[in-house]
Amino acid sequence: MIYLDYSATTPVDKKVLEVFNKVCLDYPGNSNSLHKLGIKSKELEDYATNRIAKLLKVKAKEIIYTSGASESNNTAIKGICLKYQNRGKHIITTYLEHSSVIGPLNYLTKLGFEVDFVKINDDGLVDLDHLKQLIRDDTILVSICAVDSEIGLKQNINDIAKIVKDHPKCFFHVDCTQAIGKINIDFSNIDLASISAHKFYGIKGIGLLIKKENIIIDPLIHGGKSTTPFRSGTPPLPLIVSMLKALELIIPHLDDNYTYITKLNHIIQKKLKTYPNVHINSTINSIPHIINFSLKDIKPETFIHALEEEDIYISTKSACSKSDSMSNAVYALTKDRDLSYQTLRISLSYLTTIEEVNKFLEVFDRCYHHLLLRK
Repeated sequence: MIYLDYSATTPVDKKVLEVFNKVCLDYPGNSNSLHKLGIKSKELEDYATNRIAKLLKVKAKEIIYTSGASESNNTAIKGICLKYQNRGKHIITTYLEHSSVIGPLNYLTKLGFEVDFVKINDDGLVDLDHLKQLIRDDTILVSICAVDSEIGLKQNINDIAKIVKDHPKCFFHVDCTQAIGKINIDFSNIDLASISAHKFYGIKGIGLLIKKENIIIDPLIHGGKSTTPFRSGTPPLPLIVSMLKALELIIPHLDDNYTYITKLNHIIQKKLKTYPNVHINSTINSIPHIINFSLKDIKPETFIHALEEEDIYISTKSACSKSDSMSNAVYALTKDRDLSYQTLRISLSYLTTIEEVNKFLEVFDRCYHHLLLRK
């Protein structure tokens, strides 16, 4: 099998799974219980939270554990907008966002909120001048991803944060789901940030929301004591500690992994550019982990299934997007509807080998010519 869909989800690192199993067996107590088993679990919970905070360079009290990025995004967006709606009901975002950002924004419009979309430049970056024009006195939230899941565009988060900071009533939320484990992120100028462990070789079902300590939000989930008053539920200690392990394994190697994956990216893009029916959508501002391209005259689903028959796995858009829908991200970048319906995504990992890349390119070539002949 050749797996090239790491942006959808990553395989669990065996060391992460070992930690999860050990905590499940050795720490049966609820960390909110007063007996010694609960105290033992609470001590491990606090240790893990402090270590995670140190790795991410935030405060432990700023961490809210969630079930993943979708819950983190919903908690941040609904939590801010419902808590501070007396300040205004205007929100700014982009067409690059994941459905777990667009979904809650659509929900909020039914409650009277207004959403504006900032323009994307030809290089894939947010148009900062347009952002400045869009921000109003009643703007309470700007939500822009650090790296989008389809094209891999890395935004200048610090530049955006400076613009938002000029408006004290406005908060800045960043979906960091596709960034953590791939690039370094500075959270100092971000008010809220979403993270999910299964994007960096952790276990599905655990993520976190960084919320700066001076910010109050309405909880998405009510119901009792947990690790924070902003999200109820029994603390999932094995998942929390396993996420710490995943971060410990990936963060020290970010630079080396980035260099290696860049090498793989160049090999693939060089070959893809030789095909007249292939249009590369990724730009110079895309991280090397993601290669987005459009394949003219061949349906993306047809090509994916042709590769699947060879035990090779890539994707169309984000795994959470409808398969037959246009890519809003590609359209925002290219302004080309045809390209937006024909997108494919290769996503790479430090686990990807050069041998796998070469085999993929060999099979790609065979499928490409075979499917064009059938047309």
